[in-house]
Amino acid sequence: MPTGRPVEITRTELSAADLRLAATRSRDADTARRMLALALVLEGRSRKEAAESCGMDRQTLRDWIIRYSEEGLTGLSDRVSPGPASRLGPEQMAELSEIVEAGPDPAVDQVVRWRRVDLRRVITERWGVEFHERSVGKLLHRLGFAKLSVRPKHPRTDPAAQAEWKKKLQSPGPGRPAGQRPRQADRGLVPG
Repeated sequence: MPTGRPVEITRTELSAADLRLAATRSRDADTARRMLALALVLEGRSRKEAAESCGMDRQTLRDWIIRYSEEGLTGLSDRVSPGPASRLGPEQMAELSEIVEAGPDPAVDQVVRWRRVDLRRVITERWGVEFHERSVGKLLHRLGFAKLSVRPKHPRTDPAAQAEWKKKLQSPGPGRPAGQRPRQADRGLVPG
């Protein structure tokens, strides 16, 4: 229970001038503002005046003084929230990585390449965890997979037929250079 007395700044390694200098070097405006409020207190200004001049109330200044006394200048920075825990464990993430790396089995998975919606279904079936498609994309990014992928090949593609088709495309028709489209009359389309 608070006693009503102001909390004292117990760290003495930095003076008010040192705190002001650190505030000018800080890239974070909020952290610099907190340093300036502490510098005002060390110079002898009232807590209320120091807090109001730096855009906070006295209780907030008190909290920052406690953190500064315990942790030093690093205590004046905002703490990053770790966020929610991952819903898939490390073993499941490793298994998901193997699934993506191996690619789908067209006979079983009914697809020739993985999409987020397909992986969402696989995750739900295997581990009973529901994800949004966007969250599946974030999981893939965390595993080191890029958004872009090569165009998939159909399992029954015929390389010989593809080579023949390329030859037909490269050979020019009668009376025109390679790469030029035939005129309407050459294609049997004559304006009426």
